[in-house]
Amino acid sequence: MTEKLLRDVEYNYHFINERIAEAAQKAGKKREDITFLAATKTVEASVINHAISLGLDHIGENRVQELLSKYDDYDLSHCSLQFIGHLQTNKVRQIVDKVDLIQSVDSLKLAKEISNQSLKHNRTTDILVEVNIGREENKSGVYEENLEELLCQIAELPSVSVKGLMTIPPICDNKHKISNYFNNMHKIFLDISQKKLDNINMTILSMGMSADYYEAILEGANMVRVGSALFGARNYT
Repeated sequence: MTEKLLRDVEYNYHFINERIAEAAQKAGKKREDITFLAATKTVEASVINHAISLGLDHIGENRVQELLSKYDDYDLSHCSLQFIGHLQTNKVRQIVDKVDLIQSVDSLKLAKEISNQSLKHNRTTDILVEVNIGREENKSGVYEENLEELLCQIAELPSVSVKGLMTIPPICDNKHKISNYFNNMHKIFLDISQKKLDNINMTILSMGMSADYYEAILEGANMVRVGSALFGARNYT
């Protein structure tokens, strides 16, 4: 861990917060309406803790083994830890008592396992349901036409609480196209909210990452997941 890296993280953190505040204002919201969650894949716990010391209060891990390897070193006294990657059912038991929210729930099977493991720990686990807004065959997430049915099925499970939706749109360089994906996702979010489904709370719409969090906020996101823009480019190999 170098002093330069820490200075870069500090600069990036303040810059991202300024951009979030600007986008929030343009969207008719306040800065505090938007949750800045740092995606911490491959980032050392000491660097994560430095960001937390600056005021970062939400972090998200993509991989179960990495979360477990860093768990004891996180400074979570004033920070929420979430799981934001694709979660296999056989690994739910390893993290269900360690995270505040599981994003990317995309099947009843996974939701049932989260329910079963949460019951063992006498706790309720908050989740987001992932929507495959780009209808990509190689990407997880439920299609829009199947979303309401899945939500209603999950709502019947004990010890699981749906707090909203999340999405990762197709990769594209066109800002207009990406904004359209976000806009469509926001419409879905509002549609579900207006139906007032039992035991479903549409409070979180998580969308937008380092390259497009600004556009996501303009189109209705109230949680953004920012990794490389905060910690710098990372080697995922």
